[in-house]
Amino acid sequence: MDIVLETDRLYLREMNQGDTEALCRILKDPEVMYAYEGAFTDEEVQEWIDRQIARYQKWGFGLWAVILKETDELIGQCGLTMQPWQDREVLEIGYLFCRQYWHRGYATEAARGCKKYAFEELGADEVCSIIRDTNTASQNVAVRNGMVKKDCWTKHYRGVDMPHDRYVVTRTD
Repeated sequence: MDIVLETDRLYLREMNQGDTEALCRILKDPEVMYAYEGAFTDEEVQEWIDRQIARYQKWGFGLWAVILKETDELIGQCGLTMQPWQDREVLEIGYLFCRQYWHRGYATEAARGCKKYAFEELGADEVCSIIRDTNTASQNVAVRNGMVKKDCWTKHYRGVDMPHDRYVVTRTD
């Protein structure tokens, strides 16, 4: 697989069907998936992978597999997606990592690489991270990525109203 972007400790590449087992370790972990109201089923994991592959075909980007250079292991996912926000679509940096790799700076490192990619490769003027209001760890990653909280909106997902905050950074920030 071709590397989409590279940081000091990581490289990001497109996900593929061979990543299913590694992604199950992330998406089926209730602690990792608490902001999504619980772990995914096998079917939801497959839909997630299929959705990323469709995004690559449609936009040329999506959530990418995050590979730790030191071990060549898939430790998370981070990338760019178009997301609904109020009455429009916005370019978002999203990230989700295996619990055993939390608190090591990998999410921030990958998110910074995605921000650079959005500005330099895609020519974006603005990029954001949309984060559930209870997800302090992801909010901290957004702040470390130079983003500031701009607005709030409640999404309805899995039968639950979930307030979300949008953290934003512009090319000129």
